[in-house]
Order: sequence, then structure tokens, then C-alpha cells
Amino acid sequence: MVLAKAAAYLSIEEYLKFEKDSPVKHEYIDGQIYAMAGASATHNRIARNICNRLDDHLADDECEPFISDMKVWVSETVFYYPDVVVACDPPDSDPYFRRKPVLIIEVSSPGTERIDRSEKLLAYKRVNSLKEYVIIAQDRVHIEIFRRLDSGQWQWEALTEMNEELRLQSVGLTLNVPEVYRRVKFDQPS
Repeated sequence: MVLAKAAAYLSIEEYLKFEKDSPVKHEYIDGQIYAMAGASATHNRIARNICNRLDDHLADDECEPFISDMKVWVSETVFYYPDVVVACDPPDSDPYFRRKPVLIIEVSSPGTERIDRSEKLLAYKRVNSLKEYVIIAQDRVHIEIFRRLDSGQWQWEALTEMNEELRLQSVGLTLNVPEVYRRVKFDQPS
């Protein structure tokens, strides 16, 4: 979630240098940096549940999962911090960001849904290596999957029931929806 905007323009080099020592994470968009808000316990549970399964599944793979502190270079002027990313960058890549994500997952809240479904969706779709973008709601069972087909077109799928499965075709992993929401308690309607 965006908290503050810096007024001065920063080059990518300045941003990357600044970000290494910053106690607060910032996303970079067209020369401006945006501070990231902290995440809820529910947000962390969901991201951890998925990253743990991805890490086990990809233990011997060249692609590797990362959780929230790894930047993705989305375009020449944009860096985001996805909640979970699987990237297939070579071993000698920059230790602070990835260029070749195949799977990006954002855990959204009512405050971030608009950005996740608009600005980030459009930006992520332009990343050539990306095969899937997943948005997971933390306040209800709702998972959206945007999948790039062989034709280059994007397919949309939504999961809203606990008895469904989340098929992450980009990495060959299927999760039951209850695995995604393990330890998550939803507010009951009054």
C-alpha cells in the first residue's frame, strides 16, 4: 500500500543505492518512490503459506520463490515488491531484484485491490517472462488468476469457494484453496 510520495526525481541507480540502506521499502515508478505500508498478520499468513509450498516444490529447480523483500524490475522505469514472486534469473543476477519473474502473487486488501487489479495488472502483463499473475484477497475467499496463453492472450479465472484448487501452471503446482488460507479466520457477517 502506498503511504508517501517523494517529491524529488531519482534515477534508477540512485533508487537502488537508496533502497539498500532504507529501513522502509519503496516501490519506484517513473523516478518517484512510494513507501510501502506494513502488512497484517493475515496478509503474512497467506504469503507465507504459498511461498512455503513453492519453496518445497521448486527445491531442485533453477527458478526460485521469494517473499515480499525481493524487488522485480517490471520495466525501464518501474520496480515493485510483489508479495510472492518466482523468478528464473541466472545465479549471477543482482542480489536485490529480479528481471525474469514467471509467477507474481499479490495479497490484496480493500486498500490495495484497485492498484493490484489496475496499475500492477497492466504493468505485470508487459513483463515478457511472466506467465501468471495471481491476486489473493485477504478478507474473503477470492483468488484471481491471470494466465498468459501460448497465443500471448491473457485468460482470467476466479476462485471463490474453499473446495476449489489453485493451479499454478507456470510452476506446475496445484494448491487447495484451504492451503492458501491456512490459519486465516474470516470475519463472520453480523
